[in-house]
Amino acid sequence: MIGRVLCAILVAGVLSGPLAAQTVLLGDAKRGEALFRDCASCHQIGPEAKNRVGPHLNDIFGRKAGSVGDGFRYSDGLARMGADGLIWSYDTLDAYIDNPKALVSDTRMAYRGMKDATDRADLLAYLRGFSANPANIPESQPTARPREVELPPETLAIVGDKAYGEYLSSECLTCHLRSGGNEGIPGIIGWPVEDFVIAMHAYKRQIRPHPVMQMMAGRLSDEEIAALAAYFEGLE
Repeated sequence: MIGRVLCAILVAGVLSGPLAAQTVLLGDAKRGEALFRDCASCHQIGPEAKNRVGPHLNDIFGRKAGSVGDGFRYSDGLARMGADGLIWSYDTLDAYIDNPKALVSDTRMAYRGMKDATDRADLLAYLRGFSANPANIPESQPTARPREVELPPETLAIVGDKAYGEYLSSECLTCHLRSGGNEGIPGIIGWPVEDFVIAMHAYKRQIRPHPVMQMMAGRLSDEEIAALAAYFEGLE
């Protein structure tokens, strides 16, 4: 049963030395699962998790920053922090979720931060269930969720013209930074094609509630959305 974990556990995820070393109390994993919905637009977790806009979060505890592999492209800042020895523990994850840019100044993670300490504890309790150790944390349920909008296979199969996407991108780049940075507007550089296409169609159908993006997406054809997706995925 996933509930509030009242026992002290080793946050690093590997038992070494006395059991009393560096322990914390984690929060309510069930509530953390609900909070994870804010993360799920970029990150996946669970048995079928893949790298998407952000890396998957399986085995995040004890993992070196910037090391998930599978060709995922991290920001230079996060890759550098990993090379310098940053390990994701309870404390470092808590600091990163609180204010990503305070820990990694040039991260591409477009998230302002979760300011409530109880919320962060609950979210970390949920994430902890998908890391290998300690074994006494109950296994959480998979977080596979339906797409925001179901598109016909032929729409998802459109191969976008990158050159045409570059031509169309000027309007996007009046707000979204070409550097991939986040100055109050999410970065879209390097987004996987499918994620970009689904997001734009969600705006087009007014499922995502942003009036400017709804207007912009509403003017685009399926081929134009595919072209933009191909262009932005290929940018470093």
